[in-house]
This record gives sequence, structure tokens and C-alpha cells, in this order.
Amino acid sequence: MVTPGYGPPMSPSIDGAGLPYRGTFGGRRPPAVQALALPPGPMPARDGIRPLKAWRYVGVYAPELMLCVASVRIGPARQSFWAVWDRELGRLHERTTIGRGPVRLSPARVRMTDGEVSIDLVLGEGAGIETVCRTGGSYAWTRKQGGIAAVGAVAIGGRRILLDARAVVDDTAGYYERHTRWRWSAGVGRTCDGRGVAWNLVSGVNDPASDSERTVWIDGEPREVGPSRFEDDLRGVDGLRFAPEAVRERRENLIVVRSTYRQPFGTFAGSLPGGVELSEGFGVIEEHEARW
Repeated sequence: MVTPGYGPPMSPSIDGAGLPYRGTFGGRRPPAVQALALPPGPMPARDGIRPLKAWRYVGVYAPELMLCVASVRIGPARQSFWAVWDRELGRLHERTTIGRGPVRLSPARVRMTDGEVSIDLVLGEGAGIETVCRTGGSYAWTRKQGGIAAVGAVAIGGRRILLDARAVVDDTAGYYERHTRWRWSAGVGRTCDGRGVAWNLVSGVNDPASDSERTVWIDGEPREVGPSRFEDDLRGVDGLRFAPEAVRERRENLIVVRSTYRQPFGTFAGSLPGGVELSEGFGVIEEHEARW
């Protein structure tokens, strides 16, 4: 797990930083990139008037159920959310909380108890890929892990569901522009020849033509893919067709922060970038617009 620290306000310089940059998290960064304030070290609380926006999102996608758990910071403000899509009973459980709430995300662990729903999972985390990209006159860092093991249990009422599934983890920290809009898809599945796959596709943030966060993992090996094109109705991205099943959506107007998002859970068919044909796929597509 990467939890960005909050250093004193300052203006990080990206002049001559050689951005965008893409590499393995924990690996040797070029000196110009290493000179930036980046995780696992602390990042400044703001760049000029832009507060640091940081989050950790864990999505677990399986045939029996799909879930997500996240913790978010925008400057000093915190928010957390969780959702469980119970595919067997066709019921979506979810809650968003201002503040820390019931979500507990620690290294390689996801825990949450809220009313009749509890989640306790162990994650098989690895290094993941990291990118550092420009956003306006500043920069944003992200680390993505795809197709990692998620093992544990989810309890819903009196039912206890054992999970041995695959997950996508998104750790992000950056000084995004005041008005930011993006589309994103994350999922896991299996190819027609039996290989395990995962993906992280995006348009709108961290998406230069190369050295982006866009990644497809095949049997655990990551490779970058080209720019993504999302359908306006969120029914597909690139060669993937998406069938939504349950929709998380929310509108918030907190004066200083306003956001609108829509994130359906569902299934995927078709082919990943590079022509890799899916036999099954589970995950999400998201559209998010924020003034923060």
C-alpha cells in the first residue's frame, strides 16, 4: 500500500523532469523524476492553490460478486466509499461517507464492516507499474496493480461468501487541475486460450500517447497499450463490449468540491487492445467529472 504523506505547502517544479515517465514502482527512477516529491515519500499538501488529491481504490471482480473499497483525500478533507454487487441475489449494497468511515486499507489488507456487510480480504500485492504525468502546470503520480490475488470473505447478512478472486488496485496522488474529467475501466478475466488477464484503461488523465497508465496484464506481465476510446454510453471501450449490471452513481456539491460520477459493475466480452480475445471478463467502467 502507498499512502502519500503531507509535507508543507510548496510548488514542486516539473521543469526538466522528463515527463511523462513510466516504470516499475520501487525501481530506479531517472534522476530528474527522482527529484520530484513522489511516493513512497511525502508529497506537498498543495501546489500553489491546487490541493493534493490522493486515493487508494481496490476493486475485486468475480463471477459470484464484485466489490470496491476506497479511501480518498482532497487536501485535508477525507471521504471513503464501499460497494458490493451481490450477483447471486441481484442486490447492490453501498455507502459513501465523509471522513474515514468504516473503510480500513492497510498494506495487502482490505477490511470494512458497515451494518450487515463486512469485507475482509488479503491482497497479493506486487510492485505494480507507476507513471508520472503532467496535469496543467503540475504533475500527478499513479501506481496500478492488475490481476493480483484477493483472498478472504465477504459477509452479507447471514451469508458468508468465501472469495479467491482477482483484483485491480489504484494508488494515485497528484495536483490535478481544478476541472478534471475522465473515463476509466478496470477489470479481470480470462482469454479464450486460458490465460489470466487484467486491464486498466483511461482517457482524460495520465493518458499521453506513450508512458501512460494504460496497461493490460497477461498472466501477470504488464504491457502498455495505445490511447483508449470509450463509448459515450459507457457500453464499451476499444474492442471491449460492456454489459452493465449494477450502477454506482453520485452527485456532490460541497461548494468548494463538486463531482458527478457513474460507475457500473458488469461483464465484458470482445477483445482487449492488441487483439486478445476474452472468454470472460468482469469489472467496471467509470465516468467522473470533478471541480476540486
